[in-house]
This record gives sequence, structure tokens and C-alpha cells, in this order.
Amino acid sequence: MKKFLKMTTLATALSLALVGCGSEEKTEQVSATPKTEDAKQIVLDLSIPEPEGAKFDIAAQAFREELEKLTDHQMTVKVHYNNSLGGEREVFELMGMGSLDMAIQSAGPMGNWVKEFNMFDLPFLFDNKDHAHAVLDGEIGNELAQKFEQAANVKILGWVENGFVATSSNGAINSVEDVKGMKIRVQENELQIDAWKSYGADATPMAWTEVFTGLQQGVIDGHSNSLATIQSSKIYEVQSHVALLEDRFSPGPISISKSVFDGLTPEQQEAVVKAAEYAEPIGRQANDDKIAEAAKFITENGVEITEPDKESFKAKTAAVYEKWAPIIGEEIIEKVKNTKY
Repeated sequence: MKKFLKMTTLATALSLALVGCGSEEKTEQVSATPKTEDAKQIVLDLSIPEPEGAKFDIAAQAFREELEKLTDHQMTVKVHYNNSLGGEREVFELMGMGSLDMAIQSAGPMGNWVKEFNMFDLPFLFDNKDHAHAVLDGEIGNELAQKFEQAANVKILGWVENGFVATSSNGAINSVEDVKGMKIRVQENELQIDAWKSYGADATPMAWTEVFTGLQQGVIDGHSNSLATIQSSKIYEVQSHVALLEDRFSPGPISISKSVFDGLTPEQQEAVVKAAEYAEPIGRQANDDKIAEAAKFITENGVEITEPDKESFKAKTAAVYEKWAPIIGEEIIEKVKNTKY
């Protein structure tokens, strides 16, 4: 019995020693800012929903290069492509928990935390790209960013974009009358459903992964997305027309986990902020370039691009605003409409 007790005590001591070693190793892996010359480089994991070379990747690489320059390579970024770390809502949640460092992706899910973000789904709220930029870069954008930081524990560093959406179909869309009865795919988003119903279309919620097959098999007649996405997703293979309806503007925040940001030194925080400021115009220009490339490409592949009568669509949206303005906030919608650009 004494021999057994000695062996048990020894085993317990060894176990505790091993646990202690494991804890020390884990602490080293997640330790904060390196403070010595031989310390490891800080690597920020950054998620994007697109493949390598796409517009968000161009913004991410610009951010990485500038961050390395500003910190003498003491900080860098590892980009994870094609939502490999999770869908866009999940990515925001992971950043909120401090389990993921950064992302550049659509603002689409942000309305789940801050209701005002749903305004980006209001039809024809923005006159043009300059109007949208003036809103995002000014008081309203700052207000939205602060509210999201408080609600989601995610800090917005800058705004790039998917830009305005176009609508694909198998027939020319020249006015609102042309979409009557069309089955138009929308995201699982009540506001988008209401908007397309107001146009007279049959709004059909569908997961993005099912859209190509749905168009190919005639389950749906069209969908809205960026021209660049219409190219990259090969929608041009199953649709003959694209209308530049531009009824929605889709921003894309450059964001970082507030917990991760707060764990950096003031100097590192400043570098992160400045790198995002540097990447923002590059990301916006990348979107413009990709859209221009896509327009040329899909036209060369037999797709006809039309510019429909937007006023005919706008005239149908009064009921949408009547329902959603009180939900989103009438004051912020009026501020957007009155923003100078």
C-alpha cells in the first residue's frame, strides 16, 4: 500500500508538472506584443470572402504591405480566402469574441447588431458613388462605426466596397414593367424581399451556393450582384442580359477585433489605423477596376448590358420606405438624403 501511494504521488506530481509546461507553452503562443528583438513577428489573421487577386484581396495586400512598412516588419497579415474561416456573419461573431483578428467583407450582416446598417438595403437611397462615400467618410459613417464597435466588439478601420449592384436576367430590363412576375433571387433579407415585391417581381430568397444552378434550371429568372461577381461566379454562362439598376450600394468594412486592437501597443494601434487609411482608396479603386474589367469580359461573352429607367423603379418604393424608415430610423435616413457630396 505504501509503495502504491508513493507511485500515485509521483504520478500526480509528474502530471502537474506536464500541465504547467503546457500552460507556459500556450501562453507563449498567444502572448501579446513582442518586446525584444528576437521576439516573434505579430501576424494578424484576416478573412475575406473572395479568392486571391479579387478586390478585397487587393485591399488586404495593400494593408499588409503598409503595415509591414510602418512597423519595420514587426507586424504583418495572413489573408484567408473564400470564407475559409467562416461565413460573413460568423466572421463578425468570431472577431467579437476575440477568436479572429481581422476581416474585409460585406457589411450585409451588420444590421444584426446595429439596425441602422439595414439602410444599405433601402432601394435608391444613394444617388451615386460619391454620395455613398460622403456618407461613409463623414459623421454618419463614424456614428455607425461607433455603434457597431459597442454592439459587436469589432472596430471599423475603413470602408471599401462591393459597390452598386446590377441585375442579371434572360431578357432586357428597361423599366420596372419588365420585371413584373420575374422570380428574382434575393438574400434571406426581409427588406430586399419587400423592395422587389414593390417592383412587381416574385422575390425568391435563396442561398448563394444555389444561385447558379437555380438560374441554369429556370428556378429563378435573375438575381442582383456586382458585375465583378457576375463574372467571377460565371453567371454570364446562364444569363443573357444584365441591367445596371444600381438600386443598392454595398459597403465593405475593413475591421479588426476590438479585443485584439486593445491588446496592441499605442504605436502598433497607430500603425494599424494608418495602414487601413492607406488601403481604403486602393480597395475602392480595385472595385472600380474589377467592375470595368467584368463589364468588358461579360460583353465579349455575349451578355447585353442595359441601363434601365431607374425613375420607374423609384416610383414604386414609397411603401418600402413607409414600412422601414421607422424601423431603421427616420432621422438617419434623412441625414443620408441630405448629405452633400
